[in-house]
Amino acid sequence: MELQNITNLEKATSKGRQELFRIGVALLFIVGIMLFIGTRGGLDTPGHVMLMVAAVIGGYMAMNIGANDVANNVGPAVGSKALTLGGAIVIAAIFEASGALIAGGDVVSTIKKGIIDPSAIGSTDAFIWLMMAALLAGALWLNIATALGAPVSTTHSIVGGVLGAGIAAGGMGIANWSKMSAIAASWVISPVMGGLIAAAFLLLIKRTITYQDDMIAAAKRMVPLLVGVMTWAFSTYIVLKGFKKIWKVEFGSAVLIGFVVGVMVLFLVRPLVTRVAEKLPNEKQSINKLFTLPLIFAAALLSFAHGANDVANAVGPLAAINDAIMHGGIVKKASIPLWVMMVGALGIAVGLALYGPKLIKTVGSEITELDKMRAFCIAMAAAVTVIIATQLGLPVSSTHIAVGGIFGVGFLREFIKTSYAKMVEEIKMHHQDDDPVAIEAYLMQFKKASVTRKGEMLAELKERAKTQHDAPLTKKERKGLRKVYRHELVKRSALLKIAAAWVITVPVSGLMAALLYYMIRGMMLP
Repeated sequence: MELQNITNLEKATSKGRQELFRIGVALLFIVGIMLFIGTRGGLDTPGHVMLMVAAVIGGYMAMNIGANDVANNVGPAVGSKALTLGGAIVIAAIFEASGALIAGGDVVSTIKKGIIDPSAIGSTDAFIWLMMAALLAGALWLNIATALGAPVSTTHSIVGGVLGAGIAAGGMGIANWSKMSAIAASWVISPVMGGLIAAAFLLLIKRTITYQDDMIAAAKRMVPLLVGVMTWAFSTYIVLKGFKKIWKVEFGSAVLIGFVVGVMVLFLVRPLVTRVAEKLPNEKQSINKLFTLPLIFAAALLSFAHGANDVANAVGPLAAINDAIMHGGIVKKASIPLWVMMVGALGIAVGLALYGPKLIKTVGSEITELDKMRAFCIAMAAAVTVIIATQLGLPVSSTHIAVGGIFGVGFLREFIKTSYAKMVEEIKMHHQDDDPVAIEAYLMQFKKASVTRKGEMLAELKERAKTQHDAPLTKKERKGLRKVYRHELVKRSALLKIAAAWVITVPVSGLMAALLYYMIRGMMLP
C-alpha cells in the first residue's frame, strides 16, 4: 500500500519536476551568458554592466523565439508523423543554429523595418534604454503567447517593442506610420496568401493523384514533378532569404538557380519514386509515404532560412546596444560580433528544446488533422508565398504564412467533404424509389469515379429527373443539406485564439515596451 502511495505521489509531481528542470536549464543558460560577458571586461568598465543586462535579455529573447516561432517550420512535419517530436527538435536546432551562424550576416539593422527615426532620439543612453525595453517587451510577449499556445510573429513582437519604446523616448512623430500600416496589412496578406497557395497545391495533388483510379501510376508521374517544383521553390527561397546577408542575388538569377537545381532533382528522384511506388498498394496511404522524405528536407530548409533571418530579431537590438556602448553614438546599422550571434543561435536551440514541443503540437495537430500530403502543401506555401511577396514588395510573416497554410488546407477539406456529402444525399433523394442494394452499388461506383466522371453522373441524374418529372430539390431542401452535412475539420477555438493573438501582438508589445522604457529611464537617471 505504501509503495502504491509513493508511486501515485511520483506521478502527481512528475510534471512539476519537468517544469523545474526546464526552468533550471534556462537559468543555467542565462547565468552562462552573464559569466561569459563578465570575463570580457571588469564590472568597473563603463557600460559593461549594461551590456551584461542586455546580453541576458537577448538570450531570453532568443529562447522565446525558439519556443514559439520555430514550431511553424517543423510542426506540420510532426503532425503528419513524417518526423517524431524528438527528431524535429534535433533537426530544427541544428539548422536554426547553422542558418544563424553561417548566413546570419555580420551587420544588422538596428531599427527593425525602419519603423522609427533614430535621429529623433535624444542621446546614446536613451537609445540603449529604448532597445533594451523593446527587446524585453518582445521577449515577454512571446513568453506569454507560448504559455497560451498561440503561435505569433517574432518580427511583429520586436516591431511593436521598438515602436512603443520609440514613442516613449521621442514622441509620436518618431514613428514611420506608413511602414506600420504596411506591417498591419501583413496580418491579412500573409495568412490569406499562405492559405490560398496551400489549398491550391492540395487540390492539385487530389485531382492529379488521389482522385485517379490508378493512384500509383499517377504518383509516378506527379510526385517527382512536385518534388522538383518544391526544390525549385526552396532553392529560390534559400538564395533570396537564407543567404541574402552574405550573397546578394537578383530575383531573376535566384529563380534561375532554383530552376536548375529543381530540374536536376527531378531527374534524380524520378527513378527512386518509381522504384518505391511499385512496391506499394494502390491506396491513399501509399501516396502519403512518398512525401515523407521531401517533408523532412522542407523542415530542415525552412529552419535554416528562419535561423538566417529571424535570429536578427534576438541579436539585432543586442548588437545595437553593444555598438552604442563600445563606440558611442546611434547608427542605423551595427556589426554583429560572433559572441552576439552565438547568444542568438544557442538561445533559439535551448528554447526550442525546452519549450518548443507545446507550440509544435499546437501547429501540427491541434488546428486540423494533417497527413504528409497536407503538410507538404503547407511547406510549399511557406516558400512560394515568401518568393511572391519578395518580388511584389509585400510585407509577410513566416509565422502567419505557415499557420494560414494549415487553416487553408483544413477549410479546403471541409469544403470537399461537405460538397461530397451533399452529392451523396442528392443521389439518394433521386433514387428514393430504387432498391437499396442498387443505391449502394451506385454510390460505390460514384465514390470510385474520377472528378470528371462524378460530374457526368450528377448531370445524368438531373437529366433523368427532368424526363421522369421527379420533384427537384427545393432551395429550402438544399439549404438544409448544407446545414446537416457541414463537416467542421478546423478547430474554431484555435482560429479565434490565434487571430486574436496576431491582432494584439504589436499593441501589447508596444505598450509593455513603453512602460519598460520609463521604468529603465527612471532607474538610470540620477
